[in-house]
Amino acid sequence: MSTQLLSAARVGDQDAFHQLVKPHLPALRVHCYRLLGSYHDAEDAMQDVLLRAWRSLDTYEDRAPLLHWLYRIATTTSLKIIQKRTRQPATIAEIDYLEPYPDHLIDPAILAEQRESVSLAFITALQLLPATQRAVLILREVLAWRAAEVANLLDTTVPAVNSMLQRARSTLRGNVHKRPLTADDRNVLTQFIDAWHRRDIAGLTALLRADAELRMPPETAEFIGRDAIIEFFSTVPAEGRLETIRLVPTQANGQLAVAAFDTDEDGGWRPYGLMVFDIDGDAISCITGFPSCELSRNPHGAPSTVFVGLTPV
Repeated sequence: MSTQLLSAARVGDQDAFHQLVKPHLPALRVHCYRLLGSYHDAEDAMQDVLLRAWRSLDTYEDRAPLLHWLYRIATTTSLKIIQKRTRQPATIAEIDYLEPYPDHLIDPAILAEQRESVSLAFITALQLLPATQRAVLILREVLAWRAAEVANLLDTTVPAVNSMLQRARSTLRGNVHKRPLTADDRNVLTQFIDAWHRRDIAGLTALLRADAELRMPPETAEFIGRDAIIEFFSTVPAEGRLETIRLVPTQANGQLAVAAFDTDEDGGWRPYGLMVFDIDGDAISCITGFPSCELSRNPHGAPSTVFVGLTPV
C-alpha cells in the first residue's frame, strides 16, 4: 500500500482513496455476497462499506493490512443488513433473496483455491445459519482469521467464537464440494444444451440423476426427482416449447451455468433466466434456476446484463 496514497486520502483526496481500495473491491464484494446471499444486497452493502471507510479512514492505524480493516467494515455492514430482514430462513425454500454471482467478477485466485466457498450449495447453506454464526464461519474458515480477531470484531469471547464455529460446521457438513470442474462436467452441460434445443425429452431425462432437484428462488416451489423436473420442463418454460428458448453456456458461483433467452415482439433476443448446475459424475444432481440473468442496474434503474459476452445464435 502506498503511504503517499494513504496520506493523501486522509486529507480528503477521493481519487487517492479510490486507488487505495480498488484492488480490494472484488474480495470485499464476494465477502458481502457470502454473508448476504444476494448480489443486489452485496452491491448495496458495498456502497455503505466504501462510505464508512472513507469517513473513518483516520481511524485506520496502518498496523494491519488495509484489506483486513475493510473486511471488518464489510462484516459489520452486512450484519446490519441481515438484521433488517424480516426473518431468518429456516429452510432452503424460504431463502427468497438468493441470487447467483458471475464468475468473471470473482477474483481468479478464489476460483482456483476456494471455489467451494462461492458455490451455490455453500452460499445457500450459509443463509440457514444465524447471522453471527455465519460471520464466524466465513471469517475463521474462509478468511483464516484467528479466533481472537473474530471475537474482537463481534464483541464476544474466544470460547463463544469457537462454540459458534463448531455449531456452524455441524450445520454445513456435507454442503461443501471441493471437486474442481472437469471436462466431463462441460460435456454434460453441452449435452444438456443440445437436448434442450432439440426438445429431446428423453435426452434431458438421461442427463438427470434420479434424485435430482430443481429450485427457482425466489419461488418456494421445489421439484424433487427426475420425473418431476422433466414434467416441469415439458410443460412450463415457453409452454414446453423448449426449442424456442436459446441457452448460452456461462459460469456463476464457480459452477457451470446457462443463460436463457427468448424472443421479444420484434424478434430480438431478451434475457429469460439463468440456470446453475451441480454435476455429479455424468449426471446433473441439482439445477438452481433464477428468473433473470440481468443482475446489475445502471444509475437510471434499467437492468444491464452482468453475464457478459452472451450472444444467442
